[in-house]
This record gives sequence, C-alpha cells and structure tokens, in this order.
Amino acid sequence: MLYPTKNTIVFHDGSFVKGEKLGVNPFSQTLHYGYGVFDALRAYDTALGPHIFKAREHYERFIQSAENLQLKVPYTTDELINITYQLLEKNSMTNAYIRPMLYLGTNMELVPAEKKHLLIAVWKWGKYMGKDLLDVKVSSVQKPKPKNFLVEAKICGQYLYSMVANNEARKEGYDAALMLDYEGYVAEGPGSNFFYENEGKLYTPPRGSILPGITRQTIINLAAELGVEVEERLFTPEELANVDAAFFTGTASQITGLKSIDGKPFKKKWEDTIGSALLIKYGHKVTQSEYDGYSII
Repeated sequence: MLYPTKNTIVFHDGSFVKGEKLGVNPFSQTLHYGYGVFDALRAYDTALGPHIFKAREHYERFIQSAENLQLKVPYTTDELINITYQLLEKNSMTNAYIRPMLYLGTNMELVPAEKKHLLIAVWKWGKYMGKDLLDVKVSSVQKPKPKNFLVEAKICGQYLYSMVANNEARKEGYDAALMLDYEGYVAEGPGSNFFYENEGKLYTPPRGSILPGITRQTIINLAAELGVEVEERLFTPEELANVDAAFFTGTASQITGLKSIDGKPFKKKWEDTIGSALLIKYGHKVTQSEYDGYSII
C-alpha cells in the first residue's frame, strides 16, 4: 500500500487540509483508550470515473458504530459520501482506500471528551499484505465473548486482538492469523471474514463472534448468482485439514486466497476454486457503474 505523502489532502473537522499539517494530540481519549470508531471503503476506477463501492452501507455502519459508543457523527450519510468524492478529486485518485475516523479530543477521565474530530483520508492500495496467496496460522489469541464487547461495530480499540494475533503469526513465518472465538471455533482473519470451500459448497462462520462484513455479504450474494450454496455454521480448525480451498474477504483484502493453514496446503489450485471465480466476478461488479451497490453522485 502507498500511504499518504506530504501533498496528500485529508478532510478534517470541516476542511480539506494537507495531512502533514495535522499533529497528534498526546491527550486524545482515542489515543489512550481506543475510544473512537472508523470504517473502510474503496473507490474503483470505472468508465464513469471513480465510484465508491457500497458507500451508503459503509457510512451507515460508521454512524451506527459511533452510536454504539454513544457518540454522534456530525454529518449525514449523504454528506459523508459527497465529502469523500470531493476528497478523491482533490487527491486526483480513482482507485483508493478510504478511511473515515471519529476520534475524541483531550480528556483523561473515563467519560467522553466534549470535542469530537472527524478525519477522512484516502490512499492507494495494492495487494493485500503484498501477496496473491497467504500462508496463515491458527492463532493462540482468541476473540472474547461477544457480550463483553461490541462485535459488530468497528471500534478502534477492539482491533488490538487482530494485531496481537497477526504479530504472533508473522514472528513464526506466516503471513496472517486465523482467529478462533472464545469457544475454539473458527471466527475470522485479521480484519477480514473467512470462507472455505469443500465439494462445491462454501462455508463461513455465522454471526456472533464475527464482524459480518459488507464484502462478506456481497460474496454470499455473488455465490448465489453462480449457483453456489453458502452455509453459515460453526466449525473447528481441525475440520479445515482436508478442505478444498479457503479465502479471506474484506474491503482491504477483497477476496484473497489462502495457500495453507498451519503449513498444510489445500487440495485445489487457487485458479480452480470457487474463490477464484468469485474474485473475477467481484472485480466485474466493483468496476461496472451500473451495479446497484454504487452510490453515484
């Protein structure tokens, strides 16, 4: 991925400014306690110019995540979409990763700071983790019980588990982690949902201990268009020992195939899998402006 440069423009608290001019508030409540929310969107170049895939759904989730923390985003969904298109234009970008964040100002007490800040940044994004296929490790880091945290909200501090799990995997020579829930069932990847293929059918963990991603639902819908059944069920990592294939899904990963789990490769070559076919179909969807998932302004 290509992070912002000194010339990158961001949207911050109502203005378009150079990102390098923004300092870090050392007393930000979000910095100290992880009390803030974010989301992730992608823009794709199409025949009609840049279009943000599922923009409305993403920003509605962003606003809902804030409400889950009893915070209010100071813009409507339509305003956020319009601002983001302006931001893409100001940065001369058509293919881009988009990161909105609501973070809090100074307050070391455990009550919300009065000052809230909205930041939206965009940057170029390449292959997920820089690779076509990933070697993953079942992590020893398990996700907590769903009732102990807001599993379906994108809250800044909650991504600590994914970071620790990924660090563990990287230190052992893997590309990424596969996380389990508190009962030992497969949950998700680091910031991505998980699917596996076996005998012409797809399987994915159910809601409960996962963030049910917007891309995840898109893939379920696309699979139906291909005549592929998707079953949401609980399964253990041991059940993955002899499956045909597996992949991650997410805004960043889109569809990223897995090469192996704990060093054991899958039966099928990636190019022969349902995941590979879905990746092609997904690419067609996100780059065709007639697709109803676009927000066109």
